[in-house]
Amino acid sequence: MSVAVSIRMPDELIRELDSVAKTTERSRSFHIQKALEIYLEDQADLQIALDRLHDSSDPITSIDEMRNELNV
Repeated sequence: MSVAVSIRMPDELIRELDSVAKTTERSRSFHIQKALEIYLEDQADLQIALDRLHDSSDPITSIDEMRNELNV
């Protein structure tokens, strides 16, 4: 199931979107959906990284320790 969503975007962004849509023979909606999927995945990855950064029980490995582990 899909739901219609209305957004406002700057004219220049719409021109770029239309250009990509025409070149790829895909709709605006297709490209907006793909871009939003990637953005949301990136935000989830960022949140995981921030949670781990602030988790004092998560061990930190120095670059020297990493090199030793990898024998480089």
